Amino acid sequence: MNINIADKTKRSKIIIFCVTVLVAVLIISFTVGREIYEGKSDSMFSFGLVHFAGYLFFLLMPVEMAFVYYLSFYEEAKLIGIALSTAFVAQLIDYFIGFSFSLKFIHSFVGEKRLIKAEKYIRKYGNLTIFVFNFFPLSSPVIALVAGMLKYRLRHLLIYSLFGLVLKYIVLSLIF
Repeated sequence: MNINIADKTKRSKIIIFCVTVLVAVLIISFTVGREIYEGKSDSMFSFGLVHFAGYLFFLLMPVEMAFVYYLSFYEEAKLIGIALSTAFVAQLIDYFIGFSFSLKFIHSFVGEKRLIKAEKYIRKYGNLTIFVFNFFPLSSPVIALVAGMLKYRLRHLLIYSLFGLVLKYIVLSLIF
């Protein structure tokens, strides 16, 4: 009987992974991909949508690469503003999902190893973890999710996330 439960769990993880990849591909296809096919310039809406989706814990998208790509089309200040606002809203959603849903439900999306690792960092380093994961291209959405699961202070999460994100996008703007 344990084999059936293990098989069902494995199948459900594969299905969740496939659906997640499908959603990511559809978001990119209907925004950036559609604009490329139609010969239009890339829009701020497509950047905002891709960036927002990339900061949701269940979609892994290279948001820093999208930011660098869009720098050639738009002013840095506008892009940073959109990047900050979309990341901020997505991380709020991640936090409240972690705060509200059961651990078993979240494990099926993220995986136990990633959750345990994120929890270890938050418990050990606290605000520094939140800052570092937002400053570097690490999995900051998972950190926000775990912070919600741990009932971490929302104000601290938002302050240190914002600080890390602001610095990250300023540095990216200066480099590229």
